[in-house]
Amino acid sequence: MKTSIPILGFSILLVVGLATAPAFAQNPPIVISTDSSSYEDGDMIMVTGSVRDLLSNHPVTMQVIAPNNNVVAIEQLSVGSDKSYSHEIVAGGPLWSSSGTYTIKVLYGSGDRTAETTFEFAGFAPEPPGMESIGVEGEDDAFVEYTSTSGSLIGITPDTENSILIVTVDMPEDDTLTLNIPRDVLDSKTDQCSGDDDAFFVLVDGEEADFSEESMDDSRAITLDLLAGSEEIMIIGTCVIPEFGTIALLVLAVAIVSIVAVTARSRLIVPRY
Repeated sequence: MKTSIPILGFSILLVVGLATAPAFAQNPPIVISTDSSSYEDGDMIMVTGSVRDLLSNHPVTMQVIAPNNNVVAIEQLSVGSDKSYSHEIVAGGPLWSSSGTYTIKVLYGSGDRTAETTFEFAGFAPEPPGMESIGVEGEDDAFVEYTSTSGSLIGITPDTENSILIVTVDMPEDDTLTLNIPRDVLDSKTDQCSGDDDAFFVLVDGEEADFSEESMDDSRAITLDLLAGSEEIMIIGTCVIPEFGTIALLVLAVAIVSIVAVTARSRLIVPRY
């Protein structure tokens, strides 16, 4: 009977130890979480966590690591008296150029007090390209604005007789091009230069092209998708550039005056019999 007591006591200690070990394992030195599993550019990431034991004068060191293992953010976070900490991070910026799985790592005091969590980031959204402008050939004050990520405009030539703008482009890759055409450069109306707006007709390298359009008071914006290697866009409207129309009228006027002058002079010549 005497030997059974130590064995019984050891068994009780073993059972208690096994019962308390999982409870201790479920309370790690530090934990971390985010308010979502995925974010887009500009979203706010709320990071929250807690520690098991308070350490005097020890902040939580937090690192945000991109899929390419670059550290995109690092912060020192204070731990409150309730053993919790929190921080807000704005997703995105120059260093957040990679999309994929990002990792947040935290360290509290020593290397055995660490934790990490992950989230998905859609990637950095670059700002849309700004408007550039190009002059219309033969006109000092006529310009067309455009936007394109990779392409560029080489030149714009008007065909005034047929109310056409011929746009020469350089497209090294597939891209979307937007042309903002002032109405006094080219327009399309139901009654030539008056009436309601009418649709343009657009050809790309001789083939009819699909496009979207936005009408403003002073201009009309055309947006179309171009394939790599595209060279020429032909935009057909109904109303010629006023400046060129004026020149045409002046040429016509000069021609009429010349004809009248020649006719009048021929009448002054008296035929000889």
